[in-house]
Amino acid sequence: MFLVTTIAPGDFCPTKKSCLKKLMRLKEVFESKSKVFIPYITCGDPTLSKTEELIGIIESAGADIIELGVPFSDPIADGPIIQAAYNRALRNGVSLERVIKIVEREMWQIKVPIILLSYYNPIYKYGIERFVSYAKDAGISAVVIPDLPPEEAKELMAHCEKKDFSIIFFLAPTSTDERIWFIGSKPAPFIYYVSITGITGIRDSLSTHLKQRLQKIKGLCKKPIAVGFGISNPSQAEEVARIADGVIVGSAIVDIIGKNLVSPEKPVFDFVSSIASCVHKV
Repeated sequence: MFLVTTIAPGDFCPTKKSCLKKLMRLKEVFESKSKVFIPYITCGDPTLSKTEELIGIIESAGADIIELGVPFSDPIADGPIIQAAYNRALRNGVSLERVIKIVEREMWQIKVPIILLSYYNPIYKYGIERFVSYAKDAGISAVVIPDLPPEEAKELMAHCEKKDFSIIFFLAPTSTDERIWFIGSKPAPFIYYVSITGITGIRDSLSTHLKQRLQKIKGLCKKPIAVGFGISNPSQAEEVARIADGVIVGSAIVDIIGKNLVSPEKPVFDFVSSIASCVHKV
């Protein structure tokens, strides 16, 4: 059985501003939790209305932060599972603006931070300043942009700084010491560590060098580290939680949605809650 988060009469937020104040900031999540669980779903897969339901279900299942993917036609960092989800969402006419509007509606009842994962093209076409302003006002806490390195993000970072909005940058197994220091110096509440060299997807095992790499990164920067890419089951999530500050699970959840397009709610709740319990017991 799963429970969808709802607002009690006494919790009603009369204004958008007061509702946003109830949201825990990303930095506060990492400070208040022993380990942080960040599930990912593609917005609009299988439908926008199902996404709205799944956001509440995922929160009820134990998510500390929710990552929503903005569908894009050429997702170079994503494997076949998320590519298929993007295609289903694009056929539904899902756009960046419609994704933000979903968050704007859901913020009245969601109490965990929401971050977006979007490729740069939709943001650039929408308008950089317009995106940052609208996303922040809608209640979104940060954005992850797989194809935008910080060297090319100066304009976006300038607008983010004005609005107290964050860009989450990546580190990878191939990142040099200089790169680790450089990413660690950016004003973001955590670092997204890509655990494998390659695209997203379900993996049978974790990298044997993961612990060593995370120890090196922690020695060079003090930001929390959330690990994603390839974490596919509760035992892997628990293993990562023992050596990282946060665990990001995407493809395995999206795969469940893809196999249960008519009624993904219960299987998603069951899987997400099994991951959450393993992450939070560490």
